[in-house]
Amino acid sequence: MDKSAPPKDRKGLRTGFTTGACAAAAAKAATRCLVQGSMLSEIETTLPNRSHVTFALARCERLDERAICSVIKDAGDDPDCTHGAELIAEVELRTEPGIELRGGSGVARVTKAGLGLKIDGPAINPVPSRNITEMVEEELVGSPYAGAIVTITVPDGEEMAKKTTNARLGLLGGISILGTTGIVRPYSTAAFKASVMQEIDVAAVGGLCELVFTTGGKSEQYAMALYPRLPEQAFIQVGDFIGIGVKQCAKRGVTRAIIVGMMGKLSKMANGKMQTHAAGSEVDMEFLASLAAELSAPDELVAAIRQANTARHVLELCREAGLVCITSLICKKVAEQCQRHAGGKLFVEASLVDFGGALLGRYPEVHT
Repeated sequence: MDKSAPPKDRKGLRTGFTTGACAAAAAKAATRCLVQGSMLSEIETTLPNRSHVTFALARCERLDERAICSVIKDAGDDPDCTHGAELIAEVELRTEPGIELRGGSGVARVTKAGLGLKIDGPAINPVPSRNITEMVEEELVGSPYAGAIVTITVPDGEEMAKKTTNARLGLLGGISILGTTGIVRPYSTAAFKASVMQEIDVAAVGGLCELVFTTGGKSEQYAMALYPRLPEQAFIQVGDFIGIGVKQCAKRGVTRAIIVGMMGKLSKMANGKMQTHAAGSEVDMEFLASLAAELSAPDELVAAIRQANTARHVLELCREAGLVCITSLICKKVAEQCQRHAGGKLFVEASLVDFGGALLGRYPEVHT
């Protein structure tokens, strides 16, 4: 059995290892290779969560005063674009104390503030950076060396980065070396929430005071067509975490948020659901029926909405009955709920689009 095989989570899905954990293991192996003069096929390392894992090495080479080792990332059952990536660590020892981390090809360089990383430095986040440093230092104990230069590279990292939001965050030329525990959990909501907050932080530091929140790639595409005057960095996919988004805006001094979405997600937000995942909140047909009644809809339509199958079905019923203004009322409720959730520190607009991107409703009616 592969000792580095990640365990399964409570849902039976395989967890995986972060790019940071793989980089730290590779760096530790390369350092041991130099200190002990031995070639390795595997390395036991300590993850940031203090658990011990043995990684198989894909490479272990000695080149004069340098050693190069690598680990292939296993992301488990997470749909991660870096699954299968090779994390390579090249280590050169020195007598001067201190571990210097460098980013080679495939590792992004930081070009914007707001990420907690040094501008023009490698995109190696603080926890992985500390983990890499600790693993190298462990191997130096008892040796004549006090420090090392560690260069992390990721073949094809630049190509992988095209599937991430790195460029929008000002992380150019590759992927980021990430991970707070060393473990990747499938479909990690914690990671997604952290990504949303990070994007807002970068936008705020970059001077943007107006952001557009969407629930996915399709709605973002439609939002960009609706608001062409705004830069790409102003558009943030919050997924199901609209509540996290508006609160972070208020915290970071962003003054206006524009929410663009389709009937299902916006119906949930209008009803005060600030986490809109299907498993956590269903569309409330009784609520939508009450909105129709508020607009003096005929009793038959109100009754039909109560029995509707989906939010999209409600939209079709209202369209057939000529009650097109319900979409703008939903947008009004979305704006009110989100402003309340943000503590009144954020002005919120909302736009409801159909599945082809056509604007069906907006609040305020005229964009201000």
